[in-house]
Amino acid sequence: MTSRPGQDTPLPDLSLHPRFIGSEIYRTSRYGARHPLSIPRVSTVIDLCRTLGWLPNDVYIDSPRATPEELARYHAPDYIAAVQRAEAEQALDEESRQRYQLGLNGNPIFPEIFSRPATACGASLLAARLLEKGGIVYNPAGGTHHGQPDRASGFCYFNDPALGILSLLDHGLTRIFYLDLDAHHGDGVQQAFAGDPRVFTLSLHEAGRWPMTEGGAGSLEDTAGGTALNLPLPQGANDSEFEFLIDTVVLPLIDRFAPEALVVQGGADALEEDPLSRLSLSNQALWRSVAAVQPLAPRLLMLGGGGYNPWSVARCWTGIWGLLSGQQLPERLPPDAEAILCALSWRHSRGRNPPEHWFTCLADVPRGGPIRANLRDLARRALEITEPLCLESLGS
Repeated sequence: MTSRPGQDTPLPDLSLHPRFIGSEIYRTSRYGARHPLSIPRVSTVIDLCRTLGWLPNDVYIDSPRATPEELARYHAPDYIAAVQRAEAEQALDEESRQRYQLGLNGNPIFPEIFSRPATACGASLLAARLLEKGGIVYNPAGGTHHGQPDRASGFCYFNDPALGILSLLDHGLTRIFYLDLDAHHGDGVQQAFAGDPRVFTLSLHEAGRWPMTEGGAGSLEDTAGGTALNLPLPQGANDSEFEFLIDTVVLPLIDRFAPEALVVQGGADALEEDPLSRLSLSNQALWRSVAAVQPLAPRLLMLGGGGYNPWSVARCWTGIWGLLSGQQLPERLPPDAEAILCALSWRHSRGRNPPEHWFTCLADVPRGGPIRANLRDLARRALEITEPLCLESLGS
C-alpha cells in the first residue's frame, strides 16, 4: 500500500510513467443489491490491469480519503455532516433525507455512503497535487459529476471533478478545460464553474436524458455565462458521429483555449451495451477521443464516471489505462484476464447470456455509420456559438 504524499514529500516524476490511483474499498462496497452501481467496476479494472502487467507497484497509489475539511472546499459543512451521520447510523430523519436527497432518488444510504465517495474525492485531490509539474493521473473511481454543493444527485454524493479542478486552481493554474464524455450531462461541474473564465466545461451527452432540467440546462444554447459548451447527441449516435464532433468541434476548441490542464470524465455509459442510455458507441470511440485530447495540455486528470454494464465498463476503463500508460492492447486477452471477466455476473436481462467477446478481448468492434444531417447541423451551430465564447475566455 502506498502512503499519501504529504505537502513536504517530493512529488514523483510523472513524465516517467502515469499514475493510477485506486482503492480496495470499491471491491466490497455496494450501493445496494438492486442499484445500477451494485456491479463491480474499479476493482475489476485494477485486477485486469495487474493481470496484464500494466499496473506495477511503483505506478499504483492507494487513494487517501478526503477529510470533511477538504470536502468543504466545495460542499456545505452541514451536508457533509449529514452524509457522515448517515454512514454512522445507516438512517436519517425524514427532514434530512428530503433536504439532502439521501436515501432518495437513486442515492441510497449504504454502509460506506461517506467513506466511498470521500475516497474518490481524495484521489482527485491527490491527483491535482501530483500534476503540479505535469503528467497524467488516472482515477477511475472519480467522475461523480452530478454532485451538488448541498445535496446528493444522480448517484453522486460528492463532486470529485469540481474538487479536483478547484485544487488545480489553488495550485496556481489559471486555464483548465473539463471534457465530459458521459452519456449524462455534466451538470454539477458546469454549475460549479459557470461564469469562471479560468475553467471551460464541455459535455457530450445524450439529448433529452436525465438530468435535463427546465431552462434548457445541457442544451446547445446553455453556455453557462460563456464558459461552457454542450453537445447533446441524438439517440443511436455512432462512432463516426462521435469522432466527427471530436475532430470538428472539441479538438479545435481545446487547442484555442490552450489549457494548462485537462480534466476528462470518461463515463462508459455512452457505450451501446449500457442499460441507462440509448447511444451506440464502441469503447474504441472513447479511446480515440482520449488519445486525441491527451497531447493538448501538459497535465491530464483522467476520471471514470457512469457505466452500468460490468463487462463494458471494465473493458473500456482498462483500455483507457493501457492507452495512457503506453501499452499494446492484446487482440485476445490471456486466460487469467479472461477468467476475471468470466467471474462477473450481472442481474440484468443483458447479463443472462453475455456474448463471447465480453470475456475474450478489450476492444469492441467499431460501430461506425452515417453522419446524420442533424448532427452535422449540431456541429455547425456549436462552431458558431463557440467562436465568441472562446475569444471571451481567452480575454481577447
